[in-house]
Amino acid sequence: MLMAMIENIYETMNLRITETAFELHLRKIYPTRNILSMRETETVSGQDCLDVQKKTDGSVNIIGEVATDPVASWMIQSAQVASKFTLFTHHAKTFPDLVTALRNSMLRAGVFKDEKTAEEQVVQVLNFDIHLVKDFRGRRYIERVTECIPVEEKNEYTYDHRKEKTLEGKLDKFMDNATVFFTKSTNKELYKYVNILEYHDGTYVLTNPISERNIREMRNNMDDSDVELFDSFLEKVWGIKRKPDTEENVTTKKRGRKPKKVTT
Repeated sequence: MLMAMIENIYETMNLRITETAFELHLRKIYPTRNILSMRETETVSGQDCLDVQKKTDGSVNIIGEVATDPVASWMIQSAQVASKFTLFTHHAKTFPDLVTALRNSMLRAGVFKDEKTAEEQVVQVLNFDIHLVKDFRGRRYIERVTECIPVEEKNEYTYDHRKEKTLEGKLDKFMDNATVFFTKSTNKELYKYVNILEYHDGTYVLTNPISERNIREMRNNMDDSDVELFDSFLEKVWGIKRKPDTEENVTTKKRGRKPKKVTT
């Protein structure tokens, strides 16, 4: 799957590969692409490879397999700086398991000491999770495509205590703000996730639209012809029509409409 995805990346984007063992062999499969592959040795660490790749004008970083704690740290670093996006493979069974596994790897690697901080960094770099399965008949297929949506912190505090004339009223308003504060501190929701596409009985069902933030980022990294096709796809499938000369979407989807199906 990862090797096949390279074909859909623009050839103008330089690929930088980091692996613990050479398995992808992308330079043989795509000999005309600008690809630099590295792996750690006894004298050169994977972190050293990543530091070198940051200086080689790469557009896409690919981590062969995130199977150990240090490799998870490389993935987070490469996704945050020095590339447009990062591709990697992982063996998590569910999306929450993926977030938890990467968060724990960051903690064990010593990159972060606080669970919430580590999870925030993980959520910020996860956009889409393409989950593949192999059933008991030996069939391999994409079970779902999941989008990660970070929850933005909102200021919900009020200054209504200034309008109160009595001490009792001011204390009531203070307790309201205190309740909001402790709720955010103890039950902080860092992300939401929705399935964009699901496999049901031999067909792929488009369930939820892509978020506005990811639509905007995807359009910004497409050429004009792909932008036109992408906008047509959004309008046809989810009823999302883009206003002329703006970056805002208008959703015209009616309630109760059945999700579109794509026959395999």
